[in-house]
Amino acid sequence: MDKPTEKPATMPNLNSHDVLIIGSGAAGLSLALRLPPHLSVAVVSKRELQEGNTLYAQGGISAVLNATDSIDAHVQDTLKAGAGLCDEAIVRRVVERGPDSIQWLLDAGVQFTRDDSPASSSGYHLTREGGHTHRRVIHAADATGRAVETTLTDLVRARANVELFEHHAAIDLITERKLGGPGNRVLGAYLLAHRSNQVKAFQARFVVIASGGASKVYLYTSNPDVATGDGIAMGWRAGCRVANMEFMQFHPTCLYHSKAKSFLISEALRGEGAILSLPNGDRFMPRFDARAELAPRDVVARAIDHEIKRTGSKFVHLDISHRPADFIAAHFPTIHARCLELGIDITREPIPVVPAAHYTCGGLLVDAHARTDLPGLYAIGETAYTGLHGANRMASNSLLECLVFAECAAQDIAELASDWATPPAVPAWDASRVVEPDEEVVISHNWEELRRFMWDYVGIVRTNKRLQRAKRRVDLLRQEIIEHYSHFRVETNLLELRNLVEVADLIIQSAQRRRESRGLHYTLDFPQQDPSQLRPTILIPNRYRPRSGDWAARARLD
Repeated sequence: MDKPTEKPATMPNLNSHDVLIIGSGAAGLSLALRLPPHLSVAVVSKRELQEGNTLYAQGGISAVLNATDSIDAHVQDTLKAGAGLCDEAIVRRVVERGPDSIQWLLDAGVQFTRDDSPASSSGYHLTREGGHTHRRVIHAADATGRAVETTLTDLVRARANVELFEHHAAIDLITERKLGGPGNRVLGAYLLAHRSNQVKAFQARFVVIASGGASKVYLYTSNPDVATGDGIAMGWRAGCRVANMEFMQFHPTCLYHSKAKSFLISEALRGEGAILSLPNGDRFMPRFDARAELAPRDVVARAIDHEIKRTGSKFVHLDISHRPADFIAAHFPTIHARCLELGIDITREPIPVVPAAHYTCGGLLVDAHARTDLPGLYAIGETAYTGLHGANRMASNSLLECLVFAECAAQDIAELASDWATPPAVPAWDASRVVEPDEEVVISHNWEELRRFMWDYVGIVRTNKRLQRAKRRVDLLRQEIIEHYSHFRVETNLLELRNLVEVADLIIQSAQRRRESRGLHYTLDFPQQDPSQLRPTILIPNRYRPRSGDWAARARLD
């Protein structure tokens, strides 16, 4: 198996920084921009810097910006969507920081859609999405993520203290325990440089995982190809607890078209009056929820899944053609243009849609400062479980969470940095005992098998029997992948598959432990909520060492 050598890495192979940020979405980039300029920062991205979930986020960012709205209303909407599993203190903390987070983006140069009418107290157009009782979603037309990501990318590229490493895939964290030390402080990470096919050692005083979610574990997803659960898997292998991995959110409306891969149809369409119907024109959402199309995503996704299975249809229709054509083109230019390219004029006809895996509500367990269980290791964004989302994420709370917890992590790192010791030089990666892969087909077959049985057995509707089948298959796959990883040189597809099988197992184990239906986890064997299970599902790795008090305080004394 590839592993570190016992000798320290030579300088050409060792990259040393104060802060190593793994991931370059809204969470990672806003953290890099908020860190003090005297700290040296490395930002790592698996593809191009801006390629990730943030870039494709269409809807917007929820924040209390309207005089008729309130912090309490946003908090209560979030708690209701989370089905009893949100951490109310965290929810309030995030919601209260919403307006300042939006102002920070405005100051950074993000161009949100204006509304200068007398009815707008904020000066910006605010839309309403599922679960929200007020219009509080600020947006940049229907491409908010692109506006945020491209703005932050430009700013980060101009920062003198930030070094960018694009096309680098994280392999594993380097910890004291892995090197035989007495503690388990994080020391850095090993990364695979795609273009040179070399593994590099990155040493850092602080490591922040901001690598996004794991929706590529499913056959159908709205996420880009990079969403393979890398950070969650790495943190788990290093000894971090994970929480609420059974709660995988399926977006109700992805475009159903043979030539469109993972194209999301924003929830904002439903917020602006779009109607869901069967191919024969029958509207069905009022039969499932009094809020109809504005019900939370889990309710809408299950309703669509039920109707597709009941009728044998391959899709349902989402229709906003009753709104004026100029309104549609102005508010949803990206969706309008993309559908036109595929022969669908959304100003005149409905859009065929299906549910798809969209967001990972669970992740690495962190505290209010974004600290994980490992000293020096933070997790922010979709990789983390903060307590904000509970059993279901309310629409447009995710980008807000990225911004708020990036700020929290930046403040914590800035306060600790002066007393935080530089780690010892980490060993170089040893590939002397591995060979080139001999059968790439093994990887592709295992990849397809994993995503297929996760979709079939651990999808929108689950049963005990389906979960048991999935568990047997994931155990077999893991053994094959470990054997492959142990004998052959690492490459990106293998690394991603290794992480996906780890995450799949965490999802299955978590789903088996929750013997009720709550939020995004729905099982036919336990269709009702059970008040005795009103708590997060926390999985503890074998290598976990409980924290005794504040690891930050202890580390300053070490």
